[in-house]
Amino acid sequence: MTEKEKMIHGDFYDSRDRELLKIYHKARKLLKKYNNLNSDLLQEREVILGTLLGSIGTGVWIETPFMCDYGENIFIGENTFINTNCMFMDNNKITIGKNGLIAPNVQIYTASHPLKASERIMKNGDNTYYLTSSKSVTIGDNVWIGGNSVILPGVKIGDNVTIGAGSVVTKNIPNNVLAFGNPCKVIRNL
Repeated sequence: MTEKEKMIHGDFYDSRDRELLKIYHKARKLLKKYNNLNSDLLQEREVILGTLLGSIGTGVWIETPFMCDYGENIFIGENTFINTNCMFMDNNKITIGKNGLIAPNVQIYTASHPLKASERIMKNGDNTYYLTSSKSVTIGDNVWIGGNSVILPGVKIGDNVTIGAGSVVTKNIPNNVLAFGNPCKVIRNL
């Protein structure tokens, strides 16, 4: 199994693998172009996002700056708006449904590491790398994620959900609720 296959499967992998670095560097080049492109060049923006991301629905708008690791593991539904300064660490699949609102400074993480340093830091001759695993993140349709929120690996957020600003989402959130806090918890039904 390749390191990329291990990554998507959720097994431990070496993030400094040659194939993964090639995808990473391609994403960085596309992000540099995208983040430095004039905002009125809509067709060029669409072409870059279509090349960078796994899939993108019609009417998607992503403000700059935008950052991600690989891009190809991000799938965004139609009419979703992603505000400025978001970071999507797509070591595994990040799926966002249609009509989403992602506020500024939202961070979505799919990667994790062993807690113990002795299990996290690996040596291969003179090379040191960090053991990494990943879990997908799924965000349903019609979801609003408030600014400065963090979504951790493996989380599923249902449809028609509002996540309050500054939340740290550590576990799944069901459909049709308002949730916020650190850790994020359901406050009430909507």
